[in-house]
Amino acid sequence: MPVLIVQGGEYRNETIEISGGRLIMGRSVEADLILKSSAVSTKHAQVVQRGEAFWLQDLGSRNGTFIDDGKIIQQILSKGAQFVIGPYSLTFAESEEEFRSEQSESLEEILRSLHGELIARLNLKQISVEQMGDAELRDRASRTLDSLLEERRKELPSEYNRQDLKKSVLDAALGLGPLEDLLKDKSVTEIMVNGPEQIYIERDGKLQLSKTHFLGKAEIMTAIERIVGPIGRRIDESSPLVDARLADGSRVNAIIPPLALDSPLITIRKFPDRRMTIEDLLGYKAMSSAMAEFLRLCVVTAKNMVISGGTGSGKTTLLNVLASFIPDGARILTIEDSAELNLPQDHVARLETRPANIEGKGEFTIRDLVKNALRMRPDRIVVGECRGGEALDMIQAMNTGHDGSLTTAHANSPSDCLRRIETMVMMAGMDLPLRSVRDNVHSAVDIIVQISRFSDGTRKVTSIAELGEMYEGEIQVQEMFKYVKTGISEEGRVLGNFMATGIIPHFVEELQEAGIGVDMSIFVPKGPDE
Repeated sequence: MPVLIVQGGEYRNETIEISGGRLIMGRSVEADLILKSSAVSTKHAQVVQRGEAFWLQDLGSRNGTFIDDGKIIQQILSKGAQFVIGPYSLTFAESEEEFRSEQSESLEEILRSLHGELIARLNLKQISVEQMGDAELRDRASRTLDSLLEERRKELPSEYNRQDLKKSVLDAALGLGPLEDLLKDKSVTEIMVNGPEQIYIERDGKLQLSKTHFLGKAEIMTAIERIVGPIGRRIDESSPLVDARLADGSRVNAIIPPLALDSPLITIRKFPDRRMTIEDLLGYKAMSSAMAEFLRLCVVTAKNMVISGGTGSGKTTLLNVLASFIPDGARILTIEDSAELNLPQDHVARLETRPANIEGKGEFTIRDLVKNALRMRPDRIVVGECRGGEALDMIQAMNTGHDGSLTTAHANSPSDCLRRIETMVMMAGMDLPLRSVRDNVHSAVDIIVQISRFSDGTRKVTSIAELGEMYEGEIQVQEMFKYVKTGISEEGRVLGNFMATGIIPHFVEELQEAGIGVDMSIFVPKGPDE
């Protein structure tokens, strides 16, 4: 339906529908669009439909109706035509959606133009934060942009907020563009950039398309370079993908053409503002109190554990929580691709991988760091994720006195996790027979914790299993706790119960003999309401 967009006086960019083929404007309460200014006549003008066209007619007003500074009696209205009645500016559009779309495109053109001029005037390609300092550089850019905005004041549509324009241009020129506000939004947990106009976010466990966007592909590349530059990483055609982290610890993956076909891509997993605790996980109903007590017992008594789950299931968060149970006094070594672990203990040494330099040298992998960690007298080794040959070194560490070590792996169940570990061990290139690999895994790993992400965005520990005896060459897995899904609520929330299976892990008897108290009630199966 055709509309008028009204600005001025009591109106702030409001939409008025032209229904019935006629709309009368004036100061009278009988007018279809009431304009309260004394500069407006009682019945000042009207928009009327004749055939397929819409006409603007002045109704003999005292002060006149104007288009392009010219006074009119009647004139056909083209799409986007603007006219003035007293202090009011009115825009004709075939629909509100069309008008908003055109306004958005106009704003994008303005932002892109201002962004280009600012970079040219400041010569930002040659100026670095190190040379000038971030505060000084931003202050200089702000003053330069003020001058630009003043020069182009007449070009800027009145409905655009100058401070919002300024912030958008400065963020694009000096920061990470539209990512700046998303990174500050505490409700956003992940950011996925698929292209200039496709920025998806995860909020409350659900993916949604953000309303923000980049000015273009070049601005996405600029944001990537600003992320990887300060930490000594590089990204270019010869090295088109990179893992990095932001100053707050958030994990970043970027991939550019030719590997990314349509646009540079960015994925950011935000680092929480504070360290997650077991109480938080219980509050989110990610596990039961019995499961939490059992996991705490396993860590305190130095059981080797693998956290299994899919991408985005919360493996690293759970690893962080479980590692916080390691008693003070133990020397802990953490090994990660991008440092995310944040442990509360005092004696923690953190290691991080390094990619090859431009000459293809200087790379240090997870496996290199696990091997070196064994020379650093660790009590506990915590590896962010095993996904290759480092699994062999991790298994050997678990088998040679480094009990209580923790790591994660990608798998959909405890049984799948075992097969995945076997595959990763064989990726080490040692040409070990499968039976030997299984014997080593069986003697090294005590507990597998499975965590899953559900359709409603919630994350839950769905299984805690112990490695049982070998049977006909296969490692048996016995589940002690599980999550049983019972349905989905009307609101789309997953319903279910955490349950003990009644199986008591074999090491509990050893703990009791050693005088370590174990609350045996946590292993007793209970009904869903108990």
